[in-house]
Amino acid sequence: MAFSHTTSTSTSPKAVLFDAYGTLFDVYSVGLLAEQLFPGQGAAIATLWRDKQIEYTRLLISSSTAGGQTNAPFYKPFWAVTLDALRYSCAKLGLDLKADAQERLMNQYRALSAFPENKGVLQALQTTGIPTGILSNGDPAMLNVAISSAGLSGLLNHVLSADTVQQYKTHPSVYALGPQALGLPAHDILFVSSNGWDALGATWYGFQTLWLNRQGLPFETLGPQPTHIATNLNDVLQLFHP
Repeated sequence: MAFSHTTSTSTSPKAVLFDAYGTLFDVYSVGLLAEQLFPGQGAAIATLWRDKQIEYTRLLISSSTAGGQTNAPFYKPFWAVTLDALRYSCAKLGLDLKADAQERLMNQYRALSAFPENKGVLQALQTTGIPTGILSNGDPAMLNVAISSAGLSGLLNHVLSADTVQQYKTHPSVYALGPQALGLPAHDILFVSSNGWDALGATWYGFQTLWLNRQGLPFETLGPQPTHIATNLNDVLQLFHP
């Protein structure tokens, strides 16, 4: 079944926020260029790059409270984290990452392939007057280029970046950007993510959540199930009643 409700008590949301990387933009599409640059290693680079990128954001979140700190003394913008993760991934795979290859791969990350249904879903939500936005770890420059490259300019009311609070998901201050921008309580907002850990963090925060499980994975066993589970972004439209 492509779409399921896992929480029967949810009400129709009044706005929707989307995660960017993995949800609207295919983070593994960089594997095509990586394969050209390093034959036989493209998929491994893309997978390890993404995993290390997220691991580094979690290390930075942990550092923000180490020793009683209340700020983020070791914060780096997502672009810098992404570069660090690429360099580590190539080193672990024993690949010699020259400056030209590094630049090409990073530029490709600026303009990741978008999933094909994105534009139609955002246009449909715009037509019905539903406020929309991105809530992402990506820094503003990265997100603006990605949105423009995907042809999604003008289809999102808000582009909310974790860089604003110099934290990363699943820190509550990042999720709090949604209610602040939309002027709605968290329980009236649908948060959509293809990342299970992100959907879990957003559920903990209090959003209605839709986990976009494109890969048929089991959900995180650490906490509650998301409000909804789907396999295609089009399923978001079922939750809004114009």
